Amino acid sequence: MSAVLVTGGTRGIGLACARLLASQGRSVIAAARRPADGPLPEGVRYLPCDVTDAASVRGTFAAAGPLGAVILAAGAAGGDPPAPDEEHWRRIVSSNLDGAWRCAEAAAPGLPDGEGRIVFLSSVLGLRAVPDQVAYSAAKHGVIGLMKALALRLAPRGITVNALCPGWVDTEMARARWGELGMTAAEAAAGTPTRRITAAEEVAEMAAYLLSPAAKNVTGQAIALDGGAGL
Repeated sequence: MSAVLVTGGTRGIGLACARLLASQGRSVIAAARRPADGPLPEGVRYLPCDVTDAASVRGTFAAAGPLGAVILAAGAAGGDPPAPDEEHWRRIVSSNLDGAWRCAEAAAPGLPDGEGRIVFLSSVLGLRAVPDQVAYSAAKHGVIGLMKALALRLAPRGITVNALCPGWVDTEMARARWGELGMTAAEAAAGTPTRRITAAEEVAEMAAYLLSPAAKNVTGQAIALDGGAGL
């Protein structure tokens, strides 16, 4: 079985995906700018990758070898500054949208026909928007457009392309955002109809499903995991 490469695979949702897939017997490559804080699970190897740098992406995919699937979880978050700031815009869009495009285009030619899988990590803010995260909302909406176009382009090869759109997930990135907003985890949970925050492992389970034979005819879908917050 060919390996799965997970960008952002040493932290948060990406690490949860790497752990779950390794526990299922998959060979996993965790590609990220920084190694994990602790040892990676058996079956997971680390490759350095900065998705904002084209040369870094090319080097990572060349070193990875044959792949059966990619989960593109790398990204950056953060609220907009008080005044328009092109540097902030470029940082958010480069990490979340440009990086996703670079990695998908690097992966697609080598994915196996009839079995290949691409899973993007978008966001509930790829399905709706908030006024204080213009850059992030735009980038995550762009990921969904990218996903849909690639799903159509790769469908004749039997390669599926989908996007996961989580709401609040209990990760380091989310906790940093709660700090920016002066919000507690309980307050974040209270803003969802289910009154709970999604665990990273739940997102990983959905990603693993999309990689499974059961999902071989699921493509072009933006799947919300947000406790009903987008309703």
